[in-house]
Amino acid sequence: MKYFLLLLVLLSTHLNAQKSLSFDKTNLQCEDKWIAYQMDKDSIYHYGFIYIDAQAGLTLHYEGGFKIDEKGSFYKVDTDKKKDVAFVKIRLQPNKIAIAVLPEEKFSDLNIQKFPEWLAVYKADEGSVYRLYRWGFMYNGWNEIEKALTFLEKAEKIDPNFKGLQTELAFSYNAIGFYDKAEKSLKKAIANNPMDCYTYKELAYTYTKLEQIDKVIATYDVMVKYCKETNFIQETAYNLAFEYFKNKDKTQFNIWKIETKKWSKTENQYIKNITQMEAELNKS
Repeated sequence: MKYFLLLLVLLSTHLNAQKSLSFDKTNLQCEDKWIAYQMDKDSIYHYGFIYIDAQAGLTLHYEGGFKIDEKGSFYKVDTDKKKDVAFVKIRLQPNKIAIAVLPEEKFSDLNIQKFPEWLAVYKADEGSVYRLYRWGFMYNGWNEIEKALTFLEKAEKIDPNFKGLQTELAFSYNAIGFYDKAEKSLKKAIANNPMDCYTYKELAYTYTKLEQIDKVIATYDVMVKYCKETNFIQETAYNLAFEYFKNKDKTQFNIWKIETKKWSKTENQYIKNITQMEAELNKS
């Protein structure tokens, strides 16, 4: 009978936990949130606050662990966290591990505030063009394009000529298929910095998507003349070769196959792909 009662208590605790915590978020969705990871083998939920450091990126301010009693209350427990420090900072990589946002009604149980006092240090320049650009840059890198745009478009209203901003905006627009907008941003970027090879690479990509191949080739010619970043030149040549491969234009494909190959001394993924495309074309 006692085992049955114990089972009922454990089941009740688990159900209370399920009601309190919904593990339906990823760490990228939890900037400036208190979060908990799923219960470990000791029935402990490890928790902390996720924020973004302008230099280090996504970061967890780890607070410790808690358990949930049969009434659904949270209470702190000792963990393996070092006793001589008040907290532990953990640099995070974006992933798909399901985590839960802590409900505000449980903050008092853990003696935490919605926004910790120390967070103010990281919010000092929150409205600055640099911070908005930096956050947009990071979210683009994490493939959170629409979130990135919320920062980048605010930055543009403050200073449209901020270094790198128009190219980063174009990256976002290209990623979601707004190629006309991307072209406008890239032309602004080139006007501000006519020697930036990454911008030309993005412009060539934009023209490829707009099916303006003559403009892609013209942009490629500019890159060959001025750019030192041969990886950008090779990527552009490869994209042209791929377009002609799709159209089964062997003559033009061969021209751009040669251009692609000449920009690297060793085999890379572009060369491997080109070789496979050539074999496929030779079958027809």
